Amino acid sequence: MENKGKYYITTAIAYASGKPHIGNTYEIIMADSIARYKKMVGYDVWFQTGTDEHGQKIEEKATAAGVTPKEFVDTQAGEIKRIWDLMNTSYDHFIRTTDDYHEVQVKKIFKKLYDKGDIYKSEYEGWYCTPCESFWTDSQLVDGKCPDCGREVHKEKEESYFFKLSKYQKKLEEYIETHPEFIQPESRKNEMVNNFLKPGLQDLCVSRTSFKWGIPVDFDPKHVVYVWIDALSNYITGLGYDVDGNHGELYKKYWPADLHLIGKDIVRFHTLYWPIMLLALDVPLPKQVFGHPWMLVGEDKISKSRGNAIYADDLVKFFGVDAVRYYSLHEMPFAQDGTITWELIIERINSDLANVYGNLVNRTIAMTNKYFGGQLHKPTGFEAVDEDLKQCALNTVKAVDEKMDQLRVGDAIELIMELFRRCNKYIDETTPWSLAKDEANKERLNTVLYNLLEGIRFGSVLMAPFMPETSQKVFEQLNTKAIDYDSLTEFGNFECNKVTETPVPLFARIDAVKTMEEVHAHLDKPEKKLEHKDEISIDDFSKVEIRVGTVLECEKHPKADKLLVSKIKIGPEVRQIVSGIAKWYKPAEMVGKKVLVVCNLKPVTLRGVESQGMILCAEDENGNLDVVTANIEDGAEVH
Repeated sequence: MENKGKYYITTAIAYASGKPHIGNTYEIIMADSIARYKKMVGYDVWFQTGTDEHGQKIEEKATAAGVTPKEFVDTQAGEIKRIWDLMNTSYDHFIRTTDDYHEVQVKKIFKKLYDKGDIYKSEYEGWYCTPCESFWTDSQLVDGKCPDCGREVHKEKEESYFFKLSKYQKKLEEYIETHPEFIQPESRKNEMVNNFLKPGLQDLCVSRTSFKWGIPVDFDPKHVVYVWIDALSNYITGLGYDVDGNHGELYKKYWPADLHLIGKDIVRFHTLYWPIMLLALDVPLPKQVFGHPWMLVGEDKISKSRGNAIYADDLVKFFGVDAVRYYSLHEMPFAQDGTITWELIIERINSDLANVYGNLVNRTIAMTNKYFGGQLHKPTGFEAVDEDLKQCALNTVKAVDEKMDQLRVGDAIELIMELFRRCNKYIDETTPWSLAKDEANKERLNTVLYNLLEGIRFGSVLMAPFMPETSQKVFEQLNTKAIDYDSLTEFGNFECNKVTETPVPLFARIDAVKTMEEVHAHLDKPEKKLEHKDEISIDDFSKVEIRVGTVLECEKHPKADKLLVSKIKIGPEVRQIVSGIAKWYKPAEMVGKKVLVVCNLKPVTLRGVESQGMILCAEDENGNLDVVTANIEDGAEVH
């Protein structure tokens, strides 16, 4: 096979804050299919993925779980790797941003940029979204919330280091203009150019002091390196990049990356911040960044908080790895969002994998056994209908290659399915069961079945990057060794080995009603029975005075890390209340909240500070806590 050169492909590194849902998992499946395809057609492929393990959100989750941040990310990284392995992904390297070699280079990168004058110290004040780890200006907020995830933001002000994006803006604009393939699809490029580059880039906050879980800035240890330099640099540190020039062999061989495959929500970081960082480091820029669309549940974005998340391991339990891979890849459009539901997966498996592909393989092998004892010979002549099938197979190879060059993976798979449909149509056109009735037609029947087996072989070789286990099962049933890409240059390379005597269905038809009942039984775990306290009378309840109050001020307790001290306006009076909620709320997040206060509790002194009441909160069995609020005037009484 011709060596077509190197091909370095990466996914975004998964944030190690929780279990990845199918929308997150889709990216690694897509990257794997591209990597496998490139390897099949002759490229020397390096495929890297991994986990992003620093930041405030992880620090807070670790605290809530009662473990250290490192213990927390060790568990989460293990879970992410388990899902990636479950989906049969063939990555060559799994990088973690807590890896020692990565942390060493991140410190050196930060220092180099600082020494060049590209990083400077200043102060940042803005709206901060903790889940997205992003700062926003007033104009960028949408209805007062984070424009990316729609969650609440809060005001933060802190000393930070900033990266001079504006210094390199012109160079980046020139690169994008002279490399039209750099940002794909075209719609993403237009968004970046029109919404961010043309208005002018603002300098980027690249360090934080409000949390500790990150890579320290060597020369100013109260700062930790913020996500942009830390996470984005994984693409070069994972190859052995060294700031001092002592690069590893993988870096020398594979950089620049041929493809960064990422979600559309992080295109800005990869096409603006990352290339400018590389320009400042005098490192070549990646060849292409592809921002793939989202996978939606119905019409909604997948969200654990909404309760609509679907997980790959649950899907695999019911449908198998390759069926989940097939659906995820086939159903995602090139530039528009795709849709997934349990019902749609069942429908697609039945229509494509069972009816078209599986049925074709099963009945062709069954007829080969029935009419020829499983052993065919090479045909000696072809009719027009045979030539049409042959050209369809050869044209599919070229067409799939074109689609894969454009990263149109779903379209490539559909072309392969069209070949299988053409094979099924060929059966209807040639009616082998009718040919078998007359011994004089035996040679013709041999030709028909040979062409069918060869068409199946063609399609299964092409399908191998997308459904590797299924293709292998087909090759075993065909008893063929002609399974490499070079074997598709000619129609007629099937060796006429004896096919399996007992064909095994690739995909059985699924009973949708029965399966959905099993799915619900699997997913709908019985709720825990609530444990109630002793009953009280209405007279008992009426003794408790609960009123609405607005938090005017809030600060940390001077002697207790777990306590916050709030000044709360309740009607005409202001009370000081100490609450053990510092684990869940920052002082700034409490200011302005309308809370419910138990007003007739006897005052107590907590670690030297008087508390004149109690704020009502709700807490679940997992230790998540939420302050109860009410949108009504101060002083209103709860009955």
